[in-house]
Amino acid sequence: MTRESWQTRIGFILAAVGSAVGLGNLWRFPWMTSDNGGAAFLLVYLGVVLLVGVPGLLAEFVIGRRSRRNPVGALSDLSESSAWSAFGHVFVVTAVILLSFYSVVGGWILRYFAGSFTGAYFAAPGAYFESINYGVEAVGFHLLFLGVTALIVLRGVRRGIERATKLMMPAIVVLLLALAAWGVTLDGASEGVAFYLAPDIAFLQANFLNILPAAAGQALFTLSLGAGTMLTYASYLGEDRSLAADGTAIAVLNTFVGVLAGVVVFPILFALGVGAGGGGPGALFVSLASAFAALPYGQVVGVVFFGVVVLAALSSSISMLEIPVSFLVDEYGLSRRAAVGGLTGVFAVTGAVCALDQGVFGFVAGTLVDLLLTGGLVGFMLFAGWVLGADAVTELQGGSGPLARSLATPWLYAVGVFIPVFLIFTFVSGLADAAGVAVGPLSLLGVTLGPTRILLVVTAVVAVVSFLGLRRSRSVL
Repeated sequence: MTRESWQTRIGFILAAVGSAVGLGNLWRFPWMTSDNGGAAFLLVYLGVVLLVGVPGLLAEFVIGRRSRRNPVGALSDLSESSAWSAFGHVFVVTAVILLSFYSVVGGWILRYFAGSFTGAYFAAPGAYFESINYGVEAVGFHLLFLGVTALIVLRGVRRGIERATKLMMPAIVVLLLALAAWGVTLDGASEGVAFYLAPDIAFLQANFLNILPAAAGQALFTLSLGAGTMLTYASYLGEDRSLAADGTAIAVLNTFVGVLAGVVVFPILFALGVGAGGGGPGALFVSLASAFAALPYGQVVGVVFFGVVVLAALSSSISMLEIPVSFLVDEYGLSRRAAVGGLTGVFAVTGAVCALDQGVFGFVAGTLVDLLLTGGLVGFMLFAGWVLGADAVTELQGGSGPLARSLATPWLYAVGVFIPVFLIFTFVSGLADAAGVAVGPLSLLGVTLGPTRILLVVTAVVAVVSFLGLRRSRSVL
């Protein structure tokens, strides 16, 4: 079976950006920013994107293009190890988990988009969200969103994913720019801008350990890292493409849209006295719906905004479905039609579980996704540094210019040693928090260790064990 490929470079970049620019930027980012101190969270998030996200993106690109396979086939073929092959299945499971809750939120957005035409949620935004977020109707709209996603993926890489994202991504950027330009002119919008762009350093220092795992999880989620999406997309790339140039362009465009989304959301909220507050997964729908209800021409603004979010949600959901589809096509020789059809049935069931139970949805969309993406990216980076080693440098240099080629070896040390240690730290911190383990001071041989030092010791032990277990002739060390 001939493997598909991207028709154009811009098609690949827009598809990858589309995967990244989705609900992570327009739904999850305002939620996380509101709950973690506004600009303090944004500052940590941007740092993680630059220092962790871009190198991690290149690690997935290297593995994907060198193998030209899905995550399972890539790790199996390049390592010739059954253990790595087994680990590859984690990414297929992660994609299933991601789309299971994502399609539920996509259903919410379709509901709000339709409701914006009539102003259905204007009278009581909070009550409206409570009436549609979970239950039988939520299952119905989840299935509708999933069906649209499946139809796009069914058409393949060129005729489906590439063609759709070429239309959706420019539309998303143009509409967001228009909304941002209008939002910052509202009376009181400056308070929202200050909350979003002026960090409170004292708050950041006092809450850094709580902000860091959330920021890391958000950065990985919004860049589509740790689930195998970018690996899968890179597997359709030609050898003449510069992975460094494409990866940088994708990260910059995604971050631009993410920051722009905040410039849209927070000025509107503060201008109408709603504020940031908390609100969890429903923050975007309840808070912004309240704002639209109070605005002149609020129905028009609501239609435009939720229309943007629908496009962004679809551009990401198709990438999530493509991971298990490529797995079934590559590993079991299924036709794309059979793979899409079977997986749509699976997602219909798993998504329905999330749509029916708020507790399941909250755990899956928050804690579980953060842990899976962080752990997944650690795996990709260790694979690039300790299994591929010098071959990873060669692959990154292929099609690249002089600057990218000179940075390839330092990049390998970063993804093979330094960044995994950081990610292991955030993973350990997040796991302890998820398990309800309160890390307190510990006295050992007369030395008292604070919570941070305890987490650092655990991180060091896990990192050393990982490095020693993976060491081979091609490793970075």
